[in-house]
Amino acid sequence: MTEPVEQAVEQDAVEVPEETDLTPTQGEETPAAAGAPALAAQVVELEAQVAGLEALAAERTEDLQRVQAEYVNYKRRVDRDRALARQGGVEAVLRDLMPVFDAIVAAESHEELTGGFRLTADELIKVTKSFGFESFGEVGEEFDPRLHEALMQVPDPDADTMRIYEVMQVGFRVNEQVLRPARVVVAVPQE
Repeated sequence: MTEPVEQAVEQDAVEVPEETDLTPTQGEETPAAAGAPALAAQVVELEAQVAGLEALAAERTEDLQRVQAEYVNYKRRVDRDRALARQGGVEAVLRDLMPVFDAIVAAESHEELTGGFRLTADELIKVTKSFGFESFGEVGEEFDPRLHEALMQVPDPDADTMRIYEVMQVGFRVNEQVLRPARVVVAVPQE
């Protein structure tokens, strides 16, 4: 099998002179050396294009990061505004229900809160408590001007601090925000 290959090589054989000097002599340029300035110019041009594209990519990346940060801030603001609007709606409804709770407190104080009315009142109180609604202002509590509105003062020789002596009207708050201060009579230490 090697004979046909050898014959083909012999038929295509080209004579190469044994000592061929391919190095250019002084003053002579090789074809590769003649294109070197053109290649260097292309390399410089390509490097400039790469630098421009890298700058463009960095600029686009900064724009994308800025837009993403703006979106995150927008989402936070919308969520906050939505929560505030919901809280405002809850407070408005609970403010409208305060006379109902005053009637429940009055019925309780006269022991008239019985039967179906008692069940309805208990359910109403349970539902409003789930929204953070609660009443405050009990006899014996320490007086706090942020929570209580003093209608009168009563001197008390046994009191060492200002305490609630009598509750005229209970106060209401939602999640620590006072909707209505408790109206009270305050026992003050007697001097």
